[in-house]
Amino acid sequence: MSGEDLLTIGKHTFRSRLFVGTGKYATFDLMREALEESGAEVVTVAIRRVDFSGDPKKNLLNSIDRSRYKLLPNTAGCYNVEDAIRTAHLGRELGISDLVKLEVLGDQRTLLPDPIGTLKATEALVRDGFTVLVYTSDDPILARRIEEAGAASVMPAGSPIGSGQGILNPYNIRIILETVSVPVIVDAGVGTASDVTVAMEIGVDGVLLNSGIALAQDPVRMARAMRHGVLAGREAYRAGRIPRKLYANASSPLDGTIGGVQRPPRA
Repeated sequence: MSGEDLLTIGKHTFRSRLFVGTGKYATFDLMREALEESGAEVVTVAIRRVDFSGDPKKNLLNSIDRSRYKLLPNTAGCYNVEDAIRTAHLGRELGISDLVKLEVLGDQRTLLPDPIGTLKATEALVRDGFTVLVYTSDDPILARRIEEAGAASVMPAGSPIGSGQGILNPYNIRIILETVSVPVIVDAGVGTASDVTVAMEIGVDGVLLNSGIALAQDPVRMARAMRHGVLAGREAYRAGRIPRKLYANASSPLDGTIGGVQRPPRA
């Protein structure tokens, strides 16, 4: 395939399809190294967890090269519509971005999204002029409603946040891909590079992750692996895999053909 394989979300265009978080790292220096190795262009920032105490060394935003990365403020930690909307506006008022990754959580133990609250907050933030990327469950009907509400991207969870369980329901994600026309980005639950590759091979437009890198034994090396996992999965998806068959199909047929094509005569 010719041409550069770009990802467009709203008015923003990116080369990398790996979005990474900034939480849970042991140090800001380690975070910076991992971000660089990931090859990501978009990094998420939980506005409610940014330290605005006045000490610049504690402020996460001062540790990210904003000339290099597009910041994606998120509403992590919000359990109702009002808090999510307020947090999104705070991120924009700080001059971070018109983008927002919307999270309206419904339960502190599972961190699963509140579907009704998520839909209401999406509608409100779209009216307020945000480019809204929406964390949701793998429910195809809800994904369609979110798109109809004006979301720029639907972000179904691969599995619960921080669980590292990988892609638990690839079938629903495939249905979501057939249901919506906006970019679909798997958000949450991936634990290693193979999980990322599986997600991309399904055909999603990107993957957002944090814990899989930040909590790895070697976050920098894992960031590099995640970058390659996205590239491998995307290339495999675009290449088109062979169909699955019950029985064997010889790689070297004995009927004078190569892959079903007649062999040319020997000189």
